[in-house]
Amino acid sequence: MAQDLKNDKYEVDVYFDYACPFAWASQVWLDEVAEELGDRLQVNWRYFPLEQVNAKDPEYKVWEQPNDGSSSTLRSFQAAHAARKQGEEAFARFHEALFKKRHVDGRNLAGQKVLEAAAEEAGLDLEQFRADLESDEVFDLIRRDYEHGKDKLGVFGTPTVVFDNDEGAYVQLNFRDMPDDPVQFWHDFVDTVRDRPSVLEIKRPRRPQN
Repeated sequence: MAQDLKNDKYEVDVYFDYACPFAWASQVWLDEVAEELGDRLQVNWRYFPLEQVNAKDPEYKVWEQPNDGSSSTLRSFQAAHAARKQGEEAFARFHEALFKKRHVDGRNLAGQKVLEAAAEEAGLDLEQFRADLESDEVFDLIRRDYEHGKDKLGVFGTPTVVFDNDEGAYVQLNFRDMPDDPVQFWHDFVDTVRDRPSVLEIKRPRRPQN
């Protein structure tokens, strides 16, 4: 029997990549939930590079690649890390802006101008952002997030939402038809994913398109 969720506090890790449209949908959904739940919901965004997931060479490590701005995966995570240095609220604004640059505007997130435009839209100190963007200290965080998610939790794709009891699920939301009751959907998600570990998989059949 599921417990009363009305007064619960939640902390979740969300494994994401800015290139993933479903991760963007999860950001929009969770932001809507956070607007109502306030400090009862804490979301920790964890780096999970799809470039690493899809690598054909088993020896390839994205976090060991040159810090030369050529990888949109590394550059977008560097930018997120630079934004976080200006505070969690600054990161949240930048996080939303960067997802929109990729999935609304269709921009390549390796570009310096694109990242700076997102930083400006998020109200960041641009000079500090530029300086912090050159650091490669996020590379080790990417490695740790990826290895912990994959090796300890079995994460295989983005977005994967993991609760503090290590129960989690990979979830795809249709951005063209998002839940019109995001908070109720959140409670349903908690009830099914966090509180019913015996539920191993739910997957919709895909109807043929005529």
